[in-house]
Amino acid sequence: MSTPPKTDSGFSMPGPPNLVRDLRARRVGVVPGLKHRPAVPADPEKAEEIDRRLEAWARDLDLFPPQWTGDFAQFQCGRAVALQHPGAADLERLTAAGKFLLAENVVDSCYCEEDEGRGASRSELGGRLILAQSALDPFHGTPALEAEWHEGMQADGPLRSYYWAIKDYAAVATSSQVDRFVHDMARLHLGYLAEASWAGTRHKPRVWEYLVMRQFNNFRPCLSIVDAVDGYELPEALYARPEVQRVTALACNATTIVNDLYSFTKELASDPTHLNLPQVVAANDQQGLKAAYLKSVEIHNEVYEAFEAESAPLAALSPLLEKYVRGLADWVSGNHEWHATNTDRYQLPNYW
Repeated sequence: MSTPPKTDSGFSMPGPPNLVRDLRARRVGVVPGLKHRPAVPADPEKAEEIDRRLEAWARDLDLFPPQWTGDFAQFQCGRAVALQHPGAADLERLTAAGKFLLAENVVDSCYCEEDEGRGASRSELGGRLILAQSALDPFHGTPALEAEWHEGMQADGPLRSYYWAIKDYAAVATSSQVDRFVHDMARLHLGYLAEASWAGTRHKPRVWEYLVMRQFNNFRPCLSIVDAVDGYELPEALYARPEVQRVTALACNATTIVNDLYSFTKELASDPTHLNLPQVVAANDQQGLKAAYLKSVEIHNEVYEAFEAESAPLAALSPLLEKYVRGLADWVSGNHEWHATNTDRYQLPNYW
């Protein structure tokens, strides 16, 4: 019998659950005990139209590697953004949100996910991500070098996805909203680099360290655009307030833990050492994955309750803040619904 790998701090990472048993026992559904609010149902015709637009955009830009055949429909990108932005002002804004969601997944899969066999390399990740960031935050230099940069941005699918997605978003958002998004993408890329560094050194983080990393490597760029998608702007003076930043971070962190919980068996099936919250809790507490998973649900619930409790007085301060907080809450609910109903991607462990 093989032994689990030793961590740098002397404790062992648990192995994967009995996936054959677990996947037969439970299809995807709501994680028992996970606190959430019901999402506004997605209009299937709207979701289908967004998918049609996104697939045409992706095919025109040649974004998909050959081995991704069939993955687009499975991802349900149109349904995701329809659920996450029920107050969207129009289809153009929903499509812009979908392009970012698609582009972020192309970059993540092609640059970060070594185990998926798509050419990703941890040693090359920093260089790739700085070029990807420049697709959003353009290079400024001599005319000749700028021309070479433009050519370079079109030479690679992930770079093309960022380059054109930000242009389409800029057509429906203010300059301040675009700048906000660009900075949140830099945060995301910093999180990618931290996760890759830990994987390369086999570092096993403490729970708080892991959640710090996930506060950067999370869905924040998607939540950064809720006001633009809904057709208004939360001014920078309000957005920058500490209490607004805190509820934004709490919303983003809750959605990221939801992702950890629903993708748990999927990730461990492909890589038993993959870091997610239940794995990290299990390693730190020296307990089994079932106990760690259930504790992770409790951690989510505390974060989610803090978001709800602190959002209410903030929303009462002004109509704009009320709209923004509602947009965050809608995204949190829609994201949960997408995970809990996406039977093509997720299964739950047999822990109940």
